[in-house]
Amino acid sequence: MTTIITRFPPSPTGLMHVGTVKTALMNYLFAKKHNGKIILRWEDTDKARSKKEFEQEMFAGLEWLGFKFDEIYHQSERSLIYKKYIEKMINDGTAYLSEESKTAMLSEFGENEEDITTNDESLRVVRFKNPNKVVTFTDLVRGEISVDTTELGDFVIARSIEEPLYHLAVVIDDSLMAVTHIIRGEDGIYNTPRQILIQEAIGAGRPVYSHFPFILGQDKSKLSKRNGSMPISEYKKMGILPEALINYLALLGWNPGNEQEVFTLKELIEIFDLNLIQKSGGIFDQEKLIWFNREHIKKLSDADLKKYILPFIPAKIFSLPQWNEERFSRLLPDLKERISVFSDIAKLAEEGELDYFFNIPQYEDSKLFPKNTKDKGSEGARLLMHRLSHVLSILKQQDEKVFDKGTIKNLLWDYATKEGRSEVLWPLRYALSGRDKSPDPFTLSEILGKAETLERIRNAVDKTKAMHT
Repeated sequence: MTTIITRFPPSPTGLMHVGTVKTALMNYLFAKKHNGKIILRWEDTDKARSKKEFEQEMFAGLEWLGFKFDEIYHQSERSLIYKKYIEKMINDGTAYLSEESKTAMLSEFGENEEDITTNDESLRVVRFKNPNKVVTFTDLVRGEISVDTTELGDFVIARSIEEPLYHLAVVIDDSLMAVTHIIRGEDGIYNTPRQILIQEAIGAGRPVYSHFPFILGQDKSKLSKRNGSMPISEYKKMGILPEALINYLALLGWNPGNEQEVFTLKELIEIFDLNLIQKSGGIFDQEKLIWFNREHIKKLSDADLKKYILPFIPAKIFSLPQWNEERFSRLLPDLKERISVFSDIAKLAEEGELDYFFNIPQYEDSKLFPKNTKDKGSEGARLLMHRLSHVLSILKQQDEKVFDKGTIKNLLWDYATKEGRSEVLWPLRYALSGRDKSPDPFTLSEILGKAETLERIRNAVDKTKAMHT
């Protein structure tokens, strides 16, 4: 049985965006689904535009996303291989040397071929001898496609004997690396006829083709950095989980055939089917990506949640007087409920929503009164002091080893119901946080722990004594 082999061939000429990741993902899922291999092949023959820093950034992004490649190649290290093929094609009559003007070549290659740096007015390129035939191939997404290649003319396949262009290098590599399936964006359809002609000329087999639709921007044009796409590194900085980004990108232009939306990479591998790729592209919606991220955050273990959150905690929080890892660990479940991306942590910190967990809150005494309190004088303060003192006496009796929010709620609920919940729970919550908005007092008590909870209630009782007297 033939081993399935796919390839992901990025050009290190810029930062990696979601369209590039989509290509890697489709190839990765298909190869792993069939226990095959996926090859990472750096198409870095464009010497002027290929940069090592782009390659390093891309590779770091791929590692972050969890992709593991079976083989890695650089086209820049394979020039001798290409040269042998070029010489053989010239000898066989399927290609020929052609003297061309530099101006003509710039026009044919297009404005992106910046590496034609020769000062000579003419240069000798290698042209493919086009048999001028109709090429027919089957695409798994769009069915049978026929193209009359006559209009392509004798297209250039190398700048010189030593410098192959994209189409030739790709065909040679795919053949030598035994690539069975070429899975790429739909713009690759236009490259296929040329590549099939070259395959036939060098005696290479024809792989299976599958061209998936573009990811679209909000304006329904191809997603690009001009209409909303960010480098992958920016999504990481934003606090998007790699699992969430993969999950979302997989479902853009591909349907698993059921109602499930949230998948792990392992689950996607198990269900992936090339035949379920859709003809129309999905629109990239950042809000939907954030929804996926929220769902994947919910699934994190406490250990993984802590690992992801810590880098987003501002340094000032670590320097607060009561900062400690144990209390931070108790805070994690609350943070999990309050964030959609990890950068939300920094926003919470900026808004003062983390300080009171690690620092005794400072607040005006009068704010301990519930908002609907009419008597905020001496008698009102006496009643407030009485209620807080009673809460203190109840909580003092509780074993600190079982000081969780459920237990604390059960201890206080009947008393709060009898006195009026806002009359008891508002001052308790304010005493613990010093904020108009914060988690409920039961959650706060669990996070702060018994000793700190009692200390903050005592401080509030002292404030009410001062108001009463």
